[in-house]
Amino acid sequence: MSEPAGGIFRSLRSFNYRLWVGGAFVSNLGTWVQRTAQDWLVLTVLTHHSAGAVGIVTALQFAPQLLLLPWTGSAADHLDQRKLLIVTQAAMGLLAIALGLLTVSGLVQLWHVYAFALIFGAAAAFDAPVRQVFVAQLVGDEHLANAVALNSTSFNAARMIGPAASGIIIAAVGTGWAFLINGASFMAVLISLLMLRGDELHPHPQTRSAPGSFADGLRYVRSRPDLKAILIMLFLIGTFGLNFPIFISTMAVGVFHVDARAYGLLSSTMAIGTLAGALLNAGRGHSGFGALLAGATIFGVGCALAAVAPTYWLFGAALVVIGGASLTFTNTTNSLMQLSTEPAMRGRVMALRVGIALGGTPIGAPILGWIADHFGPRWALVVGALSGFAAAIVAARCLANSQNTRSTLSDTPSP
Repeated sequence: MSEPAGGIFRSLRSFNYRLWVGGAFVSNLGTWVQRTAQDWLVLTVLTHHSAGAVGIVTALQFAPQLLLLPWTGSAADHLDQRKLLIVTQAAMGLLAIALGLLTVSGLVQLWHVYAFALIFGAAAAFDAPVRQVFVAQLVGDEHLANAVALNSTSFNAARMIGPAASGIIIAAVGTGWAFLINGASFMAVLISLLMLRGDELHPHPQTRSAPGSFADGLRYVRSRPDLKAILIMLFLIGTFGLNFPIFISTMAVGVFHVDARAYGLLSSTMAIGTLAGALLNAGRGHSGFGALLAGATIFGVGCALAAVAPTYWLFGAALVVIGGASLTFTNTTNSLMQLSTEPAMRGRVMALRVGIALGGTPIGAPILGWIADHFGPRWALVVGALSGFAAAIVAARCLANSQNTRSTLSDTPSP
């Protein structure tokens, strides 16, 4: 498919999109500062290098993505998306400030982090699907794939800076200030939402809320073999592969024995790959199952290389490969599912996507944490590699089936 006119940054022609992506970049910086600080706090301050505790925090933070599925997708389809985003973003900012105050005061305990992870996850469960479908209101369907890729570019540019900045903040003033900085960063995205030009939005008609609307979404996906295949792939990689907090923190502390700054640098190193992948996706236009196959396969290879990396720097190089592959895979699932779904069903379908991609974490994170504690961090990465290869098999089967279907149709004589 030829690239749409306007180049890699064509979505930035829209004032609303420029405003949104700028606010989101500042907020994403704060998010990565907090994520890094939270894992470090649990691993080195509140426990004695317990990967299992990090896994529990991760599980609690993502469990609401599955538990609240009947409501999150319907909210994205039935409520005013802009107002819903204002509520969810404000809630997450206040939670970050509250955890920061507890930590700065020296009162924080492990159960506090568990509780905040669960509540934060509930707010994020409502935020994630509406944030993804809201992009179509900013740029329209024509530039949706490009806007999704540029969103990832912004997210991963922040990911490249945030963890390293978090390591410096932790070393200089402590983890509590990292949480407070994240809380303040939510003001940027709130201001951008309030300043959007309403007459330049591309709203889709809201569907009327009715009992069984979530079941309608399930039936819709069940009738679509392509969507079912994507969700299976997302479950495999999301459950056992996208557990980077466990992989990176346990390798940094348990294998390479580095300090907070070197730990933060590893997450920033991985972001180099994701940022490069995001820019490639932005220039490529629409992608299909071929990109999913490539992304899943390279993800598996990257995890395998990370598992056997003998040095800190070679492990960082493997993280670059993992970052680029995971971005290609997740971005392709996002744009492919949105563009192939009826606008009235997008909120529920994207909630299923987010719920399965992230909601599998409560299953995988404790398992991987247990594996890292009992067999070593390298074996946890081996499991991540296997998840990528399993997802690649699903993509290969879908490609083979679609080619066989096309071949059968072309061999059928015309009436």
